[in-house]
Amino acid sequence: MQKGSLENHLFRKGVQPIPWVTRVNIAIDVAKGVAFLHALDANVIYRDLKASNILLDPDFNAKLSDFGLARDGPTGDNTHVSTRVIGTHGYAAPEYIATGHLTPKSDVYSFGVVLLELLTGRRVVEDERSGFSEKTLVDWAWHFLSDTRRILRIMDSRLGGQYSKKGAQAAAALTLQCLDIDPKLRPSMVNVVAALEALRSSNSIPRTPKCEILATKHSSHSQNCNTL
Repeated sequence: MQKGSLENHLFRKGVQPIPWVTRVNIAIDVAKGVAFLHALDANVIYRDLKASNILLDPDFNAKLSDFGLARDGPTGDNTHVSTRVIGTHGYAAPEYIATGHLTPKSDVYSFGVVLLELLTGRRVVEDERSGFSEKTLVDWAWHFLSDTRRILRIMDSRLGGQYSKKGAQAAAALTLQCLDIDPKLRPSMVNVVAALEALRSSNSIPRTPKCEILATKHSSHSQNCNTL
């Protein structure tokens, strides 16, 4: 992808910061991609949602990539898939780490971490030399997310204050829901998409161009425009 990964644009020094409007659009693209996977008959769980796996085209439309860790989700009366714990530190849901039980709500937690990175401009796990003493970004940001009066204190300073205060607070509230310790209380990705689109609409944020739905020659099914 021409613009490389979201990770590079958020964290690499010397790269022009992504504007707030674009960050919201990226979050929507990512949420739609994950929601598409969860809606498949196989109920696919992505399992490796992170900034480095989110790729950007010339217009900053986001695509999901690298499905090497993806798994079919639970079927029938099953509530989860039991599997070996693998993934990237800081992004994996706590119940998955503790038990190896994987559900679509595990992806919702990982999305919450990505959304937190978009808000703060901080890596999920910082280098010790940065003075970032907490174990993960979630540990550090948790108390700020739960207090709407304090959320602006952790917004990415490179945004220069050029964002909607109400929009930032709404995004923070959604992030907190996605990161809930109880997976049953996390929203579905369909509801996440709806919340983000409502946020974009309420702030008169222009929509991203509609992307093409690509057909693969090996399948009769069309490819979702937010997966790669």
